[in-house]
Amino acid sequence: MTAPEEKITQMQGYKLHLVETDKYKTNQIVWRMKAPLTKEDVTKRALLPHVLQASSAAHPTTTALRSYLDDLYGATLYVDLAKKGEYHIMSFLLEIANEKFLNDPSPLLKKGFELLAEILTKPNVSKNAFDQETVEKEKRTQKQRIQSIYDDKMRYSNVRLIEEMCKGEPYALQVNGVATEVDQITPQNLYEYYQKAFREDEMDLYVVGDVNEEEVKKLAHDLLHFNARTPKKAETVDVQKRSNVNEVKEEQDIKQGKLNIGYRTNVCYGDADYFTLQVFNGIFGGFSHSKLFISVREKASLAYYAASRLESHKGLMMVMSGIDSKNYDKAVGIIHEQMEAMKKGDFTEQELEQTKAVIQNQILETLDTAKGLIELLYHNVVAHTDVKLETWLTAMQKATKEEIVDVAKKIELDTIYFLTGMEAGK
Repeated sequence: MTAPEEKITQMQGYKLHLVETDKYKTNQIVWRMKAPLTKEDVTKRALLPHVLQASSAAHPTTTALRSYLDDLYGATLYVDLAKKGEYHIMSFLLEIANEKFLNDPSPLLKKGFELLAEILTKPNVSKNAFDQETVEKEKRTQKQRIQSIYDDKMRYSNVRLIEEMCKGEPYALQVNGVATEVDQITPQNLYEYYQKAFREDEMDLYVVGDVNEEEVKKLAHDLLHFNARTPKKAETVDVQKRSNVNEVKEEQDIKQGKLNIGYRTNVCYGDADYFTLQVFNGIFGGFSHSKLFISVREKASLAYYAASRLESHKGLMMVMSGIDSKNYDKAVGIIHEQMEAMKKGDFTEQELEQTKAVIQNQILETLDTAKGLIELLYHNVVAHTDVKLETWLTAMQKATKEEIVDVAKKIELDTIYFLTGMEAGK
């Protein structure tokens, strides 16, 4: 399969990424803003996109804004926050129908651009402050988002693993910020931060759909222009190698224990063996045919679930497993055994080929949606590199058993975090 071409143009203060394709019935416009994760800004930054999407100068209530979206043939607008490596990323996503498929000749792409530009550059502000009511409402929702992590023990244990594993590193910060700092945000200081972000962030605009390149460039040029900037890069974090594995146990009133194990892979997106690491993870714990799933869950019947996932820009691999607390030692032992098996090359050609096929399908499925395509392309912005989409589709196919063993040998156990029931130790 040939992946669609990405055309990148330097605009005023940001880059325009255009993918012309007739694959999708809608056009996707995505605005992304990236800055280093910092404790000072993380909570304000997590609140900002939600305040911006709630209302604007021309649509001063959420109801008015949502009603206008309905008028645009049910266009959807939503925001998202992500943590990639030591960066905090805000996304504004607008999906709008392509007028080519409608009887109505309304210039929908133009109207979509105008709305996104309004959300970003003409917020609901008076006297250098955001609308008080909007800010207070979104602060309440932000507290709920932070609290929801504590209520979902699977997510909570993964957050706690990262907090323990990355103590003192920006990556330990939660994507939605710190609950105790939400009340300190005011309409004034949030507006000040808004101005700072648009002055300093690395900003990228993605347009994917059956569109005309010149029209898109003209709309972007006319509606979105900012000062030139040299975006701040996240500081390189010097990770001290542990002399002993960091083991943390925490008790709560839960029935099922959550075992989370963190490894340093010493491989990041853009590194020569990054795609080999993807294949390693697929064999080890990424899929239902993987070693962890079969050994811990099916053969030993020790776990309700067992899987591993990578953090591509931070060089981490996390193993997540739900177990009865009494099976802690046994489960940890089997997970260690599977890692040692990978380092010795104890996996079959069939496992290797099956994993490559599943990853290939996964990539093709991701490319089937405009949002997924943008997600893959944006890795290059985060890593300051240029990996072509074709490379995603071909590099993993080339990974050999020897290369997978070499990448496995780079992986180091760092932290074991176990959330256990209160009765377990008694």
